Amino acid sequence: MRHPALPDILPMTLDDHADFTAMMLRTPGVVLRTADGYAATQRYLERNPGLSFVARPANGEGIVGCAMAGHDGRRGYLQHVMVDPDYRQLGLARTMVDHCLVALLEAGIEKVHLDTLADNHEAHRFWQHLGWADRRDEIVKFSRVLVEDANA
Repeated sequence: MRHPALPDILPMTLDDHADFTAMMLRTPGVVLRTADGYAATQRYLERNPGLSFVARPANGEGIVGCAMAGHDGRRGYLQHVMVDPDYRQLGLARTMVDHCLVALLEAGIEKVHLDTLADNHEAHRFWQHLGWADRRDEIVKFSRVLVEDANA
């Protein structure tokens, strides 16, 4: 089902959290983690104001897209870039990412990283189509969970 009216791209707020969580649960290739909870999302948005965006349909019910961005003062990071399957091929992901990248550049950030799950080949094709480089041959990512929660 295709929707004729393009959704509005709006800055993400904490009021979007329930819709954000619901969208994560229904989007193929996306994993909801403990770190996506309300308090963690609040910290992220407060630390990175004006850098994350959602796509809200004209009827205002739920969200059909999301792109979260943040930075550490030196490098930027994109997270949770997703579009509802019914709203794909409309340019929403590209538009939300562009909003994030402009906001990061305005914050003085000149290089941005992102991660995808290894088996999310659709995401890999999308990012390569947008000109992002797969740097697995030169970068090794290490992570460490600091709590007793394998889903952190």
